[in-house]
Amino acid sequence: MRRARWLAEWRNSDGKPVFYHCISRVVERRFAFGAEEKEKFRALMRMQEKFTGCRVVAYCLMCNHFHLLLEVPPMSAEGISDELLLKRLSAIYSEAFVAEIAEQLADARKLGQEKRIAEIHERFTYRMHDLGEFMKGLLQRFTQWFNRTQGRTGRLWEDRFKSVIVEDGFAAKTMAAYIDLNPVRAGMVKDPADYRWSSYGEAIGGGPKGNGKTARAGLVRALRAHKGVGADAGFWKNDVAREYRKMLMEGALEKSEEVIDRSGKRVKRTLRKGISRAEAERSSKDDGDLPMAATLRRRVRYFSDGAVIGSRLFVNEAFRATRERFGPKRKDGARKLIGNAAPLSGQLWSIRDLKRGVG
Repeated sequence: MRRARWLAEWRNSDGKPVFYHCISRVVERRFAFGAEEKEKFRALMRMQEKFTGCRVVAYCLMCNHFHLLLEVPPMSAEGISDELLLKRLSAIYSEAFVAEIAEQLADARKLGQEKRIAEIHERFTYRMHDLGEFMKGLLQRFTQWFNRTQGRTGRLWEDRFKSVIVEDGFAAKTMAAYIDLNPVRAGMVKDPADYRWSSYGEAIGGGPKGNGKTARAGLVRALRAHKGVGADAGFWKNDVAREYRKMLMEGALEKSEEVIDRSGKRVKRTLRKGISRAEAERSSKDDGDLPMAATLRRRVRYFSDGAVIGSRLFVNEAFRATRERFGPKRKDGARKLIGNAAPLSGQLWSIRDLKRGVG
């Protein structure tokens, strides 16, 4: 029996941002996505954003899986206006269909049929501002397109998507950097800016307008939401861009060690592909190998299976709000990070006490 998905208890409140790290993998983990598939997925992702009112603040599309750091703002208690509803519908529906809905709303307004107006809105708004509906719509639309173009049938995704609640502030910016460094950890690029299908690659390669502006706005939100800054690309230039670049370049450092080969010579062995420290220094002033960087170079299972990630206070609050999920012997929620995530222990905590596959 499937357990209910972890959802932020404050998701219907304007009190604090709601971020989720979402992951889904292709069935059998096959390498199914080339350039065309990644471009289509990104286009559908942006369409789903516009329709649902959710926001992708960071993402990375790999060959057999993807990562999204998704913000899910609450629906206003007053709902949305007819104008906004039609604008959102135009993101995923045809012009003719939107015109038909507009006509229905206009007729109902003219006749004062408030119940009819509410029914029209509810046909669509239940799919907005909702984690499950965002992911369902995105995955279903991509699967339909993929199966049609590949001449195949059946499911494409391995299982239902994973999601982890992420606290704003340090946890959110760490998760964003972890996501953008996926292609570096995989040895696909040395500089995360060189990978087209990621939030940072799009922010740099797309420039200050269009898609580049959208990606920059998302990263600004990931790094500054805890300070009340919205998804505004105007904040990207200078401070935010430099801070994030420094995080990424530290995380992209190549890791190596010196060993003695069979001939007795001392040689360097690469443990993790990446850029040299000299290259990193050319991109940003070097302050040493930060604890965060040591973590970002490795796969961190807590970031996909930890359920709730954040400060000790944040995780314990989530524990108290969902006490029924745990046995009577458990006294608190925050669990110390170990293994690959140990360098961040004391700064980030997990609600799940993972023992296997943590490095």
